[in-house]
Amino acid sequence: MARSQSPRHQATQVPRARPRLTEPLVRDNGQLRPATWDEALDRAAAGFDKVRDGEGSKGFGMFSCSKASNETNFIAQKFVRSVIGSNNIDSCNRT
Repeated sequence: MARSQSPRHQATQVPRARPRLTEPLVRDNGQLRPATWDEALDRAAAGFDKVRDGEGSKGFGMFSCSKASNETNFIAQKFVRSVIGSNNIDSCNRT
């Protein structure tokens, strides 16, 4: 194992990693600002509704990851088909 990939080396790098987000951010007038989870989820839902109302269900598509679990991919495709009403789903399982 290369020195840079050893578990000891990785453990020493974690504290120096950039801090992760602890709250959602929303964009107002081109600037990101902290928001509540309810506001961020409401904005995401409004964006989905806007696309669906303007373009119809065919205006929405979803990419899912082939490295995700079968359960995660199942929930993603179920959401797109049931809630959005689109069959435009690609789970990239060709690799």
